[in-house]
Amino acid sequence: MREGRRMAQKDKPWLFRTYAGHSTAAKSNELYRTNLSKGQTGLSVAFDLPTQTGYDSDHVLARGEVGKVGVPVCHLGDMRALFDRIPLEQMNTSMTINATAPWLLSLYVAVAEEQGADVSRLQGTVQNDIIKEYLSRGTYICPPKPSLRMITDVAAYTAQALPKWNPMNVCSYHLQEAGATPEQELAYALATGIAVLDDLKGKVEPAEFPAMVGRISFFVNAGIRFVTELCKMRAFTELWDEICCDRYGIEDEKYRRFRYGVQVNSLGLTEQQPENNVYRILIEMLAVTLSKNARARAVQLPAWNEALGLPRPWDQQWSLRMQQIMAYETDLLEYGDLFDGNPVVAAKVEELKDGARAELKLLDEMGGAIAAIDYMKGRLVESNAARLNRVEDGETVVVGVNRWQGGEPSPLTAGDGGIMVVDPAVEQDQVSRLNQWRATRDTAAVEAALARLRADAEAGRNIMPASIAAAKAGATTGEWAGVMRQVHGEYRGPTGVSPNPSNRTEGLEPIREAVDAVSTRLGRRMKFVVGKPGLDGHSNGAEQIAFRARDCGIDITYDGIRLTPEQIVAAARDQQAHVVGLSILSGSHLPLVRDVMERMRAAGLGNIPVIVGGIIPDEDAAQLRAMGVARVYTPKDFELNRIMMDLVSLVDPEAQAA
Repeated sequence: MREGRRMAQKDKPWLFRTYAGHSTAAKSNELYRTNLSKGQTGLSVAFDLPTQTGYDSDHVLARGEVGKVGVPVCHLGDMRALFDRIPLEQMNTSMTINATAPWLLSLYVAVAEEQGADVSRLQGTVQNDIIKEYLSRGTYICPPKPSLRMITDVAAYTAQALPKWNPMNVCSYHLQEAGATPEQELAYALATGIAVLDDLKGKVEPAEFPAMVGRISFFVNAGIRFVTELCKMRAFTELWDEICCDRYGIEDEKYRRFRYGVQVNSLGLTEQQPENNVYRILIEMLAVTLSKNARARAVQLPAWNEALGLPRPWDQQWSLRMQQIMAYETDLLEYGDLFDGNPVVAAKVEELKDGARAELKLLDEMGGAIAAIDYMKGRLVESNAARLNRVEDGETVVVGVNRWQGGEPSPLTAGDGGIMVVDPAVEQDQVSRLNQWRATRDTAAVEAALARLRADAEAGRNIMPASIAAAKAGATTGEWAGVMRQVHGEYRGPTGVSPNPSNRTEGLEPIREAVDAVSTRLGRRMKFVVGKPGLDGHSNGAEQIAFRARDCGIDITYDGIRLTPEQIVAAARDQQAHVVGLSILSGSHLPLVRDVMERMRAAGLGNIPVIVGGIIPDEDAAQLRAMGVARVYTPKDFELNRIMMDLVSLVDPEAQAA
């Protein structure tokens, strides 16, 4: 083909997906069928936090979290309702599920069988990447080693029963949101793939292994640095081919292909001037669609208003239309790769590959991804701190945030506020149906199925057959996860926040002096307890607040994610806190903060100021302040030094006396 000439046959477009799910299975089903009718070509299921962390909707830790960031699925009946009138044999379904991936896939298979589908023809993906949960997203349950075995149990099962299914979606998406540099994102994701394949080799026949390598897919992030992100994707494809060839001896090129889906960067979406997010989303999509040789196989775009709250159906439709215009109105799919032979691109790709190889070598020397979890977590927190410093100092320009803040009010947020609000009654409705399910099932059959599951897990057998049997018998998500907790134990991941201050004090001197002065007036070092109530595992904000407070000379206590209000209040009492900080990004801030505030007063700690951070609409912030919350911070409050001075003023006895 002469250079510049169109291809003889136009490429097929990537799968169009929208990451969706909320409230109940029935409401989410309605949303899915509506999106499919608008031209969406694949499903991407968002599960709520109790489902992701293995709790039923009536568990104490599920309070306020049911249906907020996704759909609750407690049992076969919920999964049946979720896919009602959607023929699974014809779908390509992505399920963003990790710790409970074996269970949700079991429910999916059970529903497909009820529909009369040929299970061997099912197509889709379970994310099933627990390593990045320890590093960035926090929906893990069990320790790393048994969790890795569950990942490869799913993979080995699909090798036999679901040959078209992607059993694992190595997810670097959240690594970038947690602060990863492009080199770290490449290395940590590839190290995860290596850990899975090393373990999987012992579970499948050697003749089956190359095909299983070919079923491993990736899910990546595309940020605003367009050229770097495009080159990163080309580096990913070349490095994965190199690993498959050199480490695993995969000869067939099609099994070495780097197959990936993408959601572009939600972290970069701004609460300020949110209409600017439309341009950001489009530019980020270009990085993963323009280069034919590194083009995503599936794309899902966030909505323009995700920094404000839960998108409405219209917002999701707008993002879908962006994909359709790119694929069908432009001539992008009519040409070969636009960047082959480009010296600038080639040089950047080699630079990224060299950096990633060096990091991979270090991880390998540590014993691989599982052994290096604490190291990787610490590096991510440091990288994220450096990223935030660049924004705070103005070195990194974010339009409407740290430059050109003035502007016209956005008409997009007028009227209803521009977001969807989940009805609080959803939780009780879900719990009522869960109780009805338990009351009408065959209890003896459930107990027998769970006993078999426990025996298989203890014996090291593949848990998928027993999980599918438990799904059909009527077991619940909490019961399945309860067996895994009993057999393997629970795990608390590293926070990445060392108690030792860093060497970075530049620009912090006035705050450190203020902290020293107020500590003298208090009679001891100013104490700050940071807590994350509920199931929200997105800990970046809490980590960076604790990190900066520590470097400002404040004595911090941060014990990580998934704490109950009771535990946070106990820590405030035991640590003799001067101020308490709560971080919640799941939309459950009102019930969780109310619970904390009531318990603080009951414990005689009502005089301790409480600050709250999260994705919090203005009307909710007003309610929080009415509860007694001293300060409310949202993504627009990017100046951490200003927050530190707020903390000092809140606890200063002289300021309070004045």
